[in-house]
Order: sequence, then structure tokens, then C-alpha cells
Amino acid sequence: MAAKPEGSEVGERSASADFAQTVDSEIAAAQSFVALLEREQQMLVKGEVDDLLGLVRQKNNVAAELARLAAQRKRLLAASGLPNDRAGIAAWFAAHPVEKSVHSAWSVLLAVAAQARELNRANGELIQERMQNNTQALEVLLGSNAASNLYGPDGQSAPPSGRRISDSA
Repeated sequence: MAAKPEGSEVGERSASADFAQTVDSEIAAAQSFVALLEREQQMLVKGEVDDLLGLVRQKNNVAAELARLAAQRKRLLAASGLPNDRAGIAAWFAAHPVEKSVHSAWSVLLAVAAQARELNRANGELIQERMQNNTQALEVLLGSNAASNLYGPDGQSAPPSGRRISDSA
């Protein structure tokens, strides 16, 4: 049996600690993202859309942080020769059986990610519903406005554009 290179155990502990720290950071960022999605949902339900732009900026910042952390996790898995997928994570846990806290943290991360996915889906439906309501309201307003628009912007009488009254009978 070949001896482990000197310092490899220390390197392995460091890689393991880096992986654990990355997962913990992902959990914190994902929880922040969920809080923003919950706030967004409350704003959409109440019709408080004025502050949505600021909230979208915050969400984009947290999403960028989540992407950065996911890329870091991918690099750590790749450094261990593992793919960045479920099989790679399972192999990482199999190679680090004493890292029970990381396994628990990974389960928490998956649960928070599922919560974020569901909130995002629900918020998308709320936004779609609001857009449909706005479109319908615009159609009603523009439809009734076009029929009664007998005066042009200059205050002069003008028939509705594209419609002519036929004088041949």
C-alpha cells in the first residue's frame, strides 16, 4: 500500500473545511433570497409595486452571490475529481463519511432551494396575473377611448383614425 504524501491529510481537511464553508455560505445566501422572494410576494399581493425595482436589484445581487458560491462548490468538487451533480455530491459524502454536519447542511440547502423555487414560481404567477389585469384594463380604456375620440390633439373635430363614415347609401 502506498503511503499518503506528507501534508495530504491536512490538504484534505482544508478541502473539506472549504466545502463545508461554501455550503454554509450557500445556505445563508439562499435564506436571504427566500426572504426577498417572500417580501416580493407580499408586495405583489398588496399591489405595492413601487418598491419592486429596488427589490429586484437586491434579488439580482443575492442571485449573483449564489452563482458565485455554486461555481466555488463546483471547483471544489472538480478538485476532488468529482462532477458537479447529485452523483458528485453523493460521492463526496461517501469519501467523507465523518462529515455528518456537511451532509445535514446539504439537506438544509436543498430544502431552502426548493422553498425558493416554489416562491419564485408563485411570484411568477402573481406577476402574470397582474400583467393580464393591466392588459385587460388597457384594452378597455383604449377601446372606449378610440370610440369616443372625436377631437384631435389640436382640439379640432376629427373622425377616429382608420375609420371613415361612409356617405354612400
